Amino acid sequence: MQAKYISYQETGSFSKLVLDYINNEEALQPFYSYRPDMEGLAEAIKNRNFSGDRKVLVDVLKSQYEPLKTNKSVTKNIELLGDQNTFTVTTGHQLNLFTGPLYFIYKIVTAINLAIELKIAHPDQNFVPVYWMATEDHDFEEINHVSVDEKNISWIQKTNGATGRLSTKTVAAAVTAYKGYLGISRNGKHLAKLVEKAYLEHDNLADATRYLVNKLFEKYGLVIVNADDAALKNHFKNIITADIIEHNSAKNIDKSSKELEDLGYKTQVNGRDINFFYLKDDLRERLLFEKGKYTVNNTDLHFSEEALRAEINAHPERFSPNVVMRPMYQEVILPNIAYIGGGAEVAYWMQLKANFDYYQIDFPVLLLRNSALLIDKRSAENIYKLGFSLEDVFLPIEELKNLWVRKNSTAQLSLADETRAINSIFDQIKLNAYKIDKTLSVSTDTAKQKTNHLLANLEKKLFRAEKRKHEMALIQIENVKKRLFPNGTMQERTLNIAPMYVNYGEDFLSTCIENFEPLGGDFTLLLP
Repeated sequence: MQAKYISYQETGSFSKLVLDYINNEEALQPFYSYRPDMEGLAEAIKNRNFSGDRKVLVDVLKSQYEPLKTNKSVTKNIELLGDQNTFTVTTGHQLNLFTGPLYFIYKIVTAINLAIELKIAHPDQNFVPVYWMATEDHDFEEINHVSVDEKNISWIQKTNGATGRLSTKTVAAAVTAYKGYLGISRNGKHLAKLVEKAYLEHDNLADATRYLVNKLFEKYGLVIVNADDAALKNHFKNIITADIIEHNSAKNIDKSSKELEDLGYKTQVNGRDINFFYLKDDLRERLLFEKGKYTVNNTDLHFSEEALRAEINAHPERFSPNVVMRPMYQEVILPNIAYIGGGAEVAYWMQLKANFDYYQIDFPVLLLRNSALLIDKRSAENIYKLGFSLEDVFLPIEELKNLWVRKNSTAQLSLADETRAINSIFDQIKLNAYKIDKTLSVSTDTAKQKTNHLLANLEKKLFRAEKRKHEMALIQIENVKKRLFPNGTMQERTLNIAPMYVNYGEDFLSTCIENFEPLGGDFTLLLP
């Protein structure tokens, strides 16, 4: 495949905050520590003060990987994490069914490529790409479905606990449906085998996801972390205790959020007085402070402050950070220097820096994940045949149609010259009328406005009539937009890896690895 790069701005799909961050807008500088470039990363490496326990991290990872027969690249990277000269490049995501939307794949590829680039730039140090599984998330409805060929495949299951602990006993029907789409081609059968082994031969969703993602990316040394672990939480328990009792994150994040909103940016997350859940096998409920006691929402569980401190100390694994405290947990247990996220993630991390500063935890470099649009051969041919550039496909469909009609019509569709001429006549009439009776100038203006309105409507009718003459070309435009932007959204936010893997196999992943530029600052177009 070939790659072409266009600016994020040209896609019309990214927020003002993200574009301003890429363009180094001065107003945003207080909300992050380092620029997302090689110079900023070098500074982050130099200043990283990691106080976590590398031995515990390595031991936990070895234990989690024990059931897997992984390759030497992953094994070596896990061992390297015990070295003081090793740093991580991390991305995180929910445990979406069968990897979910394509942008999940793109996040991981960006992390892998950045680790490679950093090793080239800093050969005396080691950089390990990490996928942080959001195993403690409990929003199953967000992850229990996948879109393949505009069809939804869903996993029907009731749960209220952490999704990583969810049993895979009921997933067989979804696996069968997914395999049915993958078909009998060599590529389809290969992915089907991986999915079947992942979901039908592992007891929970965390292990299933680790198996599948490892099989896709193990040759690049990707390390997969499940932080729902007592030994890892033990290194976070002091912050858990302080934040639940003192409500520090709530105050810090609220202040940053207001400052960002005052600058005209939309905030992504809202902190709470307590930003932790109480977690057990089938339970993940918010912790609340009510009437002098700490209670677990929708249960009869409650703690005095003394009992709460004792519970955190004895069972830190029962306290699960929410979206605003999870990033800090990550930075406490990983020797991390960069976090790869989507636009919304970059935005919400900026709400968190003040809280990191308060707890004296290093804030990583924030990098926008690579985004891509794969333009199949048929669509590319149609785009060129219609006289458009590849960049034009990001325009709204009606704008594309209007652009094509104006370019290809032999008739005069604009009445702009005629409208100017008639307005000039009305101006002369108004001048003459004013000499006769000053009040007649108002009537002249009214007549002019009515005439302009009639001409505008006539112009629209002319354009609609011309459109009808080019019905086949306009249908082609619609079809291209539907293929490249399923359900009217970015391809990467809707489509699963399945069609890409069926059509291109391993070449699809290797193409992403070869062409994504984590520090390039551009959107990637992929062309077979």
